[in-house]
Amino acid sequence: MKSLKTLIVLACISLTFSAFSQEKEVKKFKIRTIAFYNLENLFDTINDVNKFDEASPIMEMNTGREAAYKKKVHNMARVIADIGAEEAHDTPAILGVSEIENRDVLVDVVNDPLLIGKDYGIVHYDSPDARGIDVALIYQKSLFVPISTSSHELKIYDDQTRERVYTRDQLLVTGKLDGEVIHVIVNHWPSRSGGEARSRSKRVAAAKLNKHIIDSLQVIDPYAKIFTMGDLNDDPTNDSVKKELKAKADQDDVEIKGIYNPYENYYKRGLGTTAYRDAWSLFDQILVTKPLIEKDYSGYQLYKANIYNKYYLTTKRGRWKGYPFRSWSDGGFSDGFSDHFPVYVYVIKEVKE
Repeated sequence: MKSLKTLIVLACISLTFSAFSQEKEVKKFKIRTIAFYNLENLFDTINDVNKFDEASPIMEMNTGREAAYKKKVHNMARVIADIGAEEAHDTPAILGVSEIENRDVLVDVVNDPLLIGKDYGIVHYDSPDARGIDVALIYQKSLFVPISTSSHELKIYDDQTRERVYTRDQLLVTGKLDGEVIHVIVNHWPSRSGGEARSRSKRVAAAKLNKHIIDSLQVIDPYAKIFTMGDLNDDPTNDSVKKELKAKADQDDVEIKGIYNPYENYYKRGLGTTAYRDAWSLFDQILVTKPLIEKDYSGYQLYKANIYNKYYLTTKRGRWKGYPFRSWSDGGFSDGFSDHFPVYVYVIKEVKE
């Protein structure tokens, strides 16, 4: 057997794998970024009488709302423009978002000078969330073409009062990424308000709904390539993710119709996307189904997953030093970004000469 040496070179929007033996073989790969970002209370300055938006941080400001809103929008665009640039040399092909008030705020973000040239489209539905916040998806129109979209309502009830708890719907978008069919589910599961234990059943219910959506796609196509992403308000090791979604930390353990969670091992190493009382949580995750880890590069495959925790996104001083540099604190705008770090994955696909 002759020895093989593999060289991986990243260039522009392609990966070049060079295998050297007696003859040189070169394979080229497209690389795309798929990401998720909690935009931390991205609300406009207009009082919507149909929503409880007066409780949003920007509406609680007495002065400077317009300036704060414009800077908040620009800060969100800055982060989105940076995600994936290091290796894909492009902004995300697809980005799921949470904590937006409406479609209009996303229109402002994608029309920021940093993003307008990417010609992002938007998929958004109004959800019944009590705070008036929604999830949505943006996509580069030249790379991804939606085929169908749907919003899936989560009906949950308070364990003590039995009253309906109004929360975010789950967004499903099916489309073609560079001509290949993929499915993206965007989530923002119920918060831990009232404590983790008391609120746990709500996130378990959200996981059951998410699994139902995934199952329904796999009934049609067992080899469906599915990304389920979002702020789950649970860590990768919590019951909602481990028992309900049955997500695995090791690719070798993922069976047909199974789910792989690349963020579980990050969490076990002490990494996170949001912090509270000096403890890190990894609530923001992107999980994928087995066909995305099969190493069949004739179609898109997972290459790597990351947390986008660059230095400029962290608080530099004070009691929150090292935490995500949030936008809103002490009753005003801090000129920050979000109380969550974004997460993203690279997917690659072989390019035939």
